[in-house]
This record gives sequence, C-alpha cells and structure tokens, in this order.
Amino acid sequence: MPRKIKCPTCRKETAWENNPHRPFCSDRCRLIDLGRWAQEGYRIPGEEFDIRSDDEEDEEARKRQ
Repeated sequence: MPRKIKCPTCRKETAWENNPHRPFCSDRCRLIDLGRWAQEGYRIPGEEFDIRSDDEEDEEARKRQ
C-alpha cells in the first residue's frame, strides 16, 4: 500500500512515493508555501531587536562624542 501524507498547504492526501513536489501535492501548493516564507509569514516567537548597519552605528557614536 503506498504511503499517503497530507499536503501542508491544502491538507489534501497525496502519495509520498514518486511525488516530485513532496511533501506538497502540487507545484501550486509548493509555491504558495514559498511565498509565505518570502513574505515572512512563518516566524519564530522571540524578542524583536533593531538591526543597524555599521554606518548607522558609527554615526551614532560620533554624535555622542
């Protein structure tokens, strides 16, 4: 009996073996998931922090002198 899994995007049952899109059921579902990653739809909870470039940090240090 072929192994079946649920597509993470649409939850439709799909075959694992010989599925070029696994763990997704189709290229469409794979691209939807990729889009969520690109738009930062998946996040790990944690503290937010300010990311500054080296130039911004140098300018801040000059202001304090």
